[in-house]
Amino acid sequence: MTETPTPAAEAATPEAAAAAPLFNTLPLDPTLLRAVADSGYASMTPIQAKAIPVVLAGRDVMGAAQTGTGKTAAFTLPLLQKMMRHANASMSPARHPVRALVLAPTRELALQVADNVKKYAQHSQLRAAVVFGGVDMKPQTEELRRGVEVLIATPGRLLDHIEAKTAVLNQVEYVVLDEADRMLDIGFLPDLQRILAYLPKSRQTLLFSATFSPEIKKLAASYLQDPVLVEVARPNATASTVEQRFYSTTADDKRAVVRQLLRQRQLAQAIVFVNSKLGAARLARAFERDGLKTQALHGDKSQDERLKALAAFKAGEVDLLVATDVAARGLDISDLPAVFNFDVPFHAEDYVHRIGRTGRAGASGLAVTLVTREDQRAIGEIEKLIKKKVELEPIELDEDRPRRRDEPSDRVARGEHRAARRPRDDEFVRLAQGNTPVRPGRLVPTDPIFDKPYEPPPAGRPQAAAVPAPAPAPTAAAAEAPVRGLSPNIKPKKKVASLLGG
Repeated sequence: MTETPTPAAEAATPEAAAAAPLFNTLPLDPTLLRAVADSGYASMTPIQAKAIPVVLAGRDVMGAAQTGTGKTAAFTLPLLQKMMRHANASMSPARHPVRALVLAPTRELALQVADNVKKYAQHSQLRAAVVFGGVDMKPQTEELRRGVEVLIATPGRLLDHIEAKTAVLNQVEYVVLDEADRMLDIGFLPDLQRILAYLPKSRQTLLFSATFSPEIKKLAASYLQDPVLVEVARPNATASTVEQRFYSTTADDKRAVVRQLLRQRQLAQAIVFVNSKLGAARLARAFERDGLKTQALHGDKSQDERLKALAAFKAGEVDLLVATDVAARGLDISDLPAVFNFDVPFHAEDYVHRIGRTGRAGASGLAVTLVTREDQRAIGEIEKLIKKKVELEPIELDEDRPRRRDEPSDRVARGEHRAARRPRDDEFVRLAQGNTPVRPGRLVPTDPIFDKPYEPPPAGRPQAAAVPAPAPAPTAAAAEAPVRGLSPNIKPKKKVASLLGG
């Protein structure tokens, strides 16, 4: 599913669909309009209606819109239209140089943009390719050498291809920085500056993001020429179709809260966001023990593992996808009913992107955030960002379900594992005498010698070993004799008295 609205969403709001402008009113090539119609889309979203005419006019654009509103199509369709004059059926790579470059912060977002571009260009002669890290470069190199007009890439892997001279960017006419704020958050600014230095000075640059920070505005001032601000919602606004709930709980009860809400709300699937890669792996194993089909998605997974986990989740073979913020952007799953913030995000902007995975394209969704005492400052930052007061709700766990003591592996999953305390000496005595009940998890002596009474030694057996008599002093001849076990080439040390004539 793309970021443009689904036909079901359009049909659900006929008044809005009637008021929204249609794609066939745009000056687009018939092949592009045919691809849009094949995808089942008729009317444009607000960001598309505002941005597409500006991009077609050749202006630089700063596009601000919340996730799931169709930003990808807002820059893909007009760029394809402007490149239609270069479309040709030649097999020569020289006739298919890179003319449009789209930079994305994550592999998932790069793949999503590439799917959009290829879908809208399917009836034209324009070629598109995507390159990202974590996979072998050889297939990417072969595709680039055959020639592509649109290149979608993550910054790190693109620099690899530039250094290997397999990506030539001297004919680029259009540049798109998608989710630019995320690229700055994860430290891609030096890579962006290096890449932009390889591009021609005369180009059209588009910057799209769901959030705008002072750093983003500074980046835009450096690389955009008199940009037009296209904004269809407040910066950092959350979708009105997403029901946001904040529950006050403890770290020990978080997993039980997720299970209970899944059961009460009858949620078939959900994404559970955590703040660390290790925490994602441990939590996924814990949910597996609870009987839920779970997959983990984080940066330490190979690209093949990430694609398989995502494909299984989209196919409905997985109940829960436990993920880090690597999945907060660019992950587009149709009809995702719920998102859980198992950990409150470190950065308030990531909250907007996390909950943007549900309630997409007009559909309804649920976003649950589990809040502990330690999260008060982070919740305050989220309130400032979304300009909305957060109401913390208590939640009672089902009383009819027995609460069992956590297994050691459960404590490890929460990062609370610690070694068992060794009993004190007086506790050993009380345990051995049976005066103290043994509690689960308490170490008890298992050596049988501690449980046996004292037994005297058998008759005739000496009470103690005899002390050996002191050995006599060695004579001068013994000192001169070679020591047994030493090599004959090693001379023994001589006594100091013999050296002095004594």
